[in-house]
Amino acid sequence: MMGHWGNNYMMGGWGYGNGIYGWMGMLMPLIMGFAIVLLGIYVFRRSTPQVRTGALSNQSGMDILRERYARGEIDSAEYQSRKQDLEGK
Repeated sequence: MMGHWGNNYMMGGWGYGNGIYGWMGMLMPLIMGFAIVLLGIYVFRRSTPQVRTGALSNQSGMDILRERYARGEIDSAEYQSRKQDLEGK
């Protein structure tokens, strides 16, 4: 009699494949796998060096102006005008 109750308990009551415990048994590995993937992405992004853009660099306005003039992006008149603006004259 006890063996029959045990089989019924595992197969038809609160067993792995039935009710809320069945859903939890299927979802928990998916949730854990997703969490591991997210943790891996987080660790990878924290360990890689960040790319610096011009907006985040420590260059002053004059340094940028000089670079633009040296590359030929602006002419002498515009360089002098912007230089005076930056110097506050």
